[in-house]
Amino acid sequence: MRIIGITGGIGSGKSTVARVFQLLGIPIYSADDAAKSIMTRDPALVEQIKGHFGPEAYFPDGSLNRKFIAGIVFNDRAQLDTLNSFVHPATIRDSEAWARRQQAPYVVKEAALMYESESFHHVDKVIVVYAPQALRIQRVMQRDNVGRQDVLARMHKQLDEQIKLKLADYVIYNDEQQMVIPQVLALHERLLALG
Repeated sequence: MRIIGITGGIGSGKSTVARVFQLLGIPIYSADDAAKSIMTRDPALVEQIKGHFGPEAYFPDGSLNRKFIAGIVFNDRAQLDTLNSFVHPATIRDSEAWARRQQAPYVVKEAALMYESESFHHVDKVIVVYAPQALRIQRVMQRDNVGRQDVLARMHKQLDEQIKLKLADYVIYNDEQQMVIPQVLALHERLLALG
């Protein structure tokens, strides 16, 4: 199964582009959503997290104590890196198993941290969704009801957009200057032609 990655900076419109592919009948795997689920349903991952962060990382009902984990990892980059070193491999394994179950010409894996997590090594091609920083900041402030500094702090945790563009196999511009749907349709035809 050919796996096509979609990534881009926060507020670039990755999810919007993924939904267009989904409307074309292409199965979509959201790595960010899946990671949240995997952190409670993958027994080996649960044990890793409990072993490192302590039993209070989970509530008695088995759900993740997100506030507890966030309080640790968002104040300590080393702890965040440790958590990611547990979660990213489990998510990659889950996405590969999911892809094998699909019946489509190709599938799309959407991941905010595709390059940062090194999961780009596990996809055949990467699409980067690009939008200028000012527009991305505005979108995230409106979407998440947060301030500019909060958005900038999140952006600084992601790889620079210019580096992503250089690493991309394809780019979709979501800059409010070019229409997204025709770009996705054209790219869909190219991906189908890959066989």
